[in-house]
Amino acid sequence: MSNSYYDPKDLKKFEDIGDFGPELAKKFFDYYSAVFEEGALSAREKALIALAVSHTVQCPYCIDAYTSESLEKGASEEQMMEAVHVASAIRGGSSLVHGVQMMNKTKDVSM
Repeated sequence: MSNSYYDPKDLKKFEDIGDFGPELAKKFFDYYSAVFEEGALSAREKALIALAVSHTVQCPYCIDAYTSESLEKGASEEQMMEAVHVASAIRGGSSLVHGVQMMNKTKDVSM
């Protein structure tokens, strides 16, 4: 059995975050609930976006939660993997585009 900082059981404790600050927690959870209501985007689309973002910010709790949520909302495994690839492409591209900063700096120093 391996020990890790991340314990999947802790995800269930998220709602307890208000124990140390109930007013702000309530505001956050009200906002959070409103964000995920059906709107211009379907609940399935929002779950897939959340899954992709979860991978980008590398939150294991979020990955677990939004994998389950995506499946519950009818997303296929292929759709979920495609969302993860979109997140990976954006994250990789954002690293690469910062190469322009390096190139600009290199040109400035060379002159």
